[in-house]
Amino acid sequence: MQHPAVPELAHTHTRPIHWLATAAAIAAVVAGSSFLQPDSATAAQSGPEPSNKSAAAPAPTPDPATVRFPLNCGTAESVVKKKATGDLDGDGGAETVAVVHCAAGSGTPPDGVYVLTSPKGGGKPRVVATLVDPKDRQTVTDFAVRDGAVTATLLGYSSPDVPRCCPDKKDAAKWQWDNGTFTRSTPAGARSV
Repeated sequence: MQHPAVPELAHTHTRPIHWLATAAAIAAVVAGSSFLQPDSATAAQSGPEPSNKSAAAPAPTPDPATVRFPLNCGTAESVVKKKATGDLDGDGGAETVAVVHCAAGSGTPPDGVYVLTSPKGGGKPRVVATLVDPKDRQTVTDFAVRDGAVTATLLGYSSPDVPRCCPDKKDAAKWQWDNGTFTRSTPAGARSV
């Protein structure tokens, strides 16, 4: 048997103490790195110091939970099914659009789509427009607010003879603010089922 030229080294055989020492060293590096962070980066260009004038805080986004909707639900409560926000009238403040229906024990109650705004000086939000009236007996799907417009897919019925479980009409709708009112248009490709 040939003997190695170098004596056997103690660190070539791992023992639990070696793993504990390695773990302790890594923990010390991680803990130490949390104290040695670089300065925060900013996207501001260097130049004159900003003035101490603070901009007025934007009005809060209208909360549908604080609004009484023009629904006749009897003893049932109204339910906000979906909501989205965006600046619909171009005034720099966000409006909230809410899809709302009466809480029903069963079935699919018709939806209403309402635009909410908050007064400039603060105060309780209010309904300023009805885009879909629940009396039209439609269900709203694929609802969104983007680029100053409200879009939705409306499911409905072609006649009173169609069972209320199975809508047989499908329309795409888009509403935009135009000359002080919301104008509805139907995007290209809209069709009935």
